[in-house]
Amino acid sequence: MSRTIPRYSDHERMVHWSVAILFLLAALSGLAFFHPSLFWFSALFGGGSWDRILHPFLGVLMALVFSYTVVHFWRANRMDAEDRKWLEQWRDVVSNREERLPPVGRFNAGQKLVFWITVVCVITLLVTGLIFWRPWFADWYPVALVRLATLLHSFAAFVLIVTIIVHIYSAIWVKGSFRAMLRGDVSERWARKHHASWYREMTR
Repeated sequence: MSRTIPRYSDHERMVHWSVAILFLLAALSGLAFFHPSLFWFSALFGGGSWDRILHPFLGVLMALVFSYTVVHFWRANRMDAEDRKWLEQWRDVVSNREERLPPVGRFNAGQKLVFWITVVCVITLLVTGLIFWRPWFADWYPVALVRLATLLHSFAAFVLIVTIIVHIYSAIWVKGSFRAMLRGDVSERWARKHHASWYREMTR
């Protein structure tokens, strides 16, 4: 039986799932206003009025909790030459030919892209959301800026939702990834196959 290697601490997993839950709630409450056909999502939050009240608070809370992830993981998500090579070999990635890829550290280039796209989207959502948050801040800004902020907010939300869907699919696709975020450890075999550089660092 393969030995295991610790990958995420209890604290890291708690923050991850807190962000995930807050994202789900913020996304569902926001989609209710994205298109009339999605307004039924507001029933999950007590109707349109409560949905409009709760959505910005959920978004701000998600951004605050996510800030821990940014501070904690930004160094591990810096791109390097090996990551660029990994991305250039995307055909090997989608074909599961990992033996052809350069050795990967704690996070691969795809995970790093998800991290930085999420950072940019969350910052955009927070700033634009504050601009058109009624009744608190929207009256401080010109109508044209409020409209632009609303448009950028919707675009950033769309990009973030698609990114998270890809993130979830990738976690399902790479067998054993969910275990890391559920139990905090991975098998040595998994680490050696998917994150060879990180495996050597952890077992040297």
